[in-house]
Amino acid sequence: MTGFVRFAVRRLAEMAATLLCASFVIFGAMYLAPGNPASFLLAGRSASPEALRALNAQYHLDEPFAVQYLRWLGQVLHGDFGRSLTYRTDVSRLLADRLPSTLLLITMALLLVLAFGLLLGWIGAVRGGAADSAILVTTTFAIGTPSFVAAVLLQGLFAVRLHWFPTGGSGEGIGSMLWHLTLPAVALALYLIGMLARVTRAAMLDVLGQEHVTVARSRGVAEHLVIRRHVLRNALGTVLTTGGLIVSTLLVTTVLVESAFSVGGIGQLLELSTTTKDFPTVQAISLIMVALFMSVNLIVDLLHPLIDPRVSLGAGRRAA
Repeated sequence: MTGFVRFAVRRLAEMAATLLCASFVIFGAMYLAPGNPASFLLAGRSASPEALRALNAQYHLDEPFAVQYLRWLGQVLHGDFGRSLTYRTDVSRLLADRLPSTLLLITMALLLVLAFGLLLGWIGAVRGGAADSAILVTTTFAIGTPSFVAAVLLQGLFAVRLHWFPTGGSGEGIGSMLWHLTLPAVALALYLIGMLARVTRAAMLDVLGQEHVTVARSRGVAEHLVIRRHVLRNALGTVLTTGGLIVSTLLVTTVLVESAFSVGGIGQLLELSTTTKDFPTVQAISLIMVALFMSVNLIVDLLHPLIDPRVSLGAGRRAA
């Protein structure tokens, strides 16, 4: 077994163990939240002790914590997240209906972040001068604008005033969905574009000052080849490390952006489910978000040694 395969297997085992611990914390948080599912199901109505016992038995709320957790974990491993207390339907069906909108929104935002963040950082580092100053001002504005503020501004200007985009919803069909999700994607990506541009610029400037770049230039290597082969490639390791932070930020801020634009994805569903104490839905969405975040970090850890040979497989990003 090669060193890379051993490293990948070890990281997969660590991810599985971390997901197991996360599932325990997510399920256990239900007992720390104010109120309980039974009181929500009663909707403020009084109930006899017999009816309350029947309700607890129906949803297995009368069982010990360990039994409830193991029952829930076994169902999750089979793709069953239980039944929504609010919508009175399977949580898996709710997620299947809403997850595509959220995944498309995050993908669009991520593509915007990578395209404009890398481009602005590259221009700032290579061109310098007025272009660099303009990019620094632009990225400072982007970083200082929270996603929910950007959502309100974009919605007010391009949807309400100019009528270029719809004010909300996620649309039907791929073309309609892309049109409806354009403003939410921009609002979601704006802050991260500024952050990635700054990271890319700093990483490339650091590499530009290193000796091997000076040697390559002294040998007459074309400038575009110096930038591509020596500067950008060596800077990508630092940029890649930011990938996990970018995705985690997208997962968190999508809740606010989806609510502002009424997208109807799992972010908005999480907000509504938290308000109504729909514990099965909250647990399912939280676990999925943790799994997505960890999957991205796993991919980053596996790609990092391949992109940057200076990073050892055992040390991963810690050696960066």
